[in-house]
Amino acid sequence: MVRITKVYTKTGDKGMTTLAGGQKVSKSSARIEAYGGVDELNASLGLACEEMRGVEYLSELRTSILRIQNELFDLGSQLAVLPEDRREDTPVIGQVDIDRLEDEIDGMNEDLPALKSFILPSGGKISAYLHAARTVCRRVERGLVVLSETETLDGVEIPYMNRLSDWLFVGSRFVSKRLGMEENLWKPGERE
Repeated sequence: MVRITKVYTKTGDKGMTTLAGGQKVSKSSARIEAYGGVDELNASLGLACEEMRGVEYLSELRTSILRIQNELFDLGSQLAVLPEDRREDTPVIGQVDIDRLEDEIDGMNEDLPALKSFILPSGGKISAYLHAARTVCRRVERGLVVLSETETLDGVEIPYMNRLSDWLFVGSRFVSKRLGMEENLWKPGERE
């Protein structure tokens, strides 16, 4: 279990940070950008999760988001430790996590109407939070692609983010339907 005794260390005051294996790297490195993005995504999901608190007919979705937030911490750990420095107990995500996202997407999508156009990010506050998290997720995915161009990843990180962005899209539609909120469709060229 992680134990945090002091929040500030002052070691990063000059733009450097330390990976879990002890390597000093610039805070502008692709690896730091990647797991910083994962952290931002996690915070975005926290907003949606808090809006769902006490909404009975979204409790199962909220439970899934809490699980996903834990998976994102595992992914952050996976990115903060170079593969050669990992211990057996280093938390990582795996194919099983991707498969579970796909199963949940299929389950949520069963009762949703087919789309005839792109939807505008809206559909109520919770849905909008999930749409915002989806855009952060896509940025994190792009950051992982950049990282993968110079460093070897485990191979599940990019597919996980890709699937999670799909999950967030379908989840936002699922929430809109559950809350009885209208989805606003994109009407190309319409200004009124």
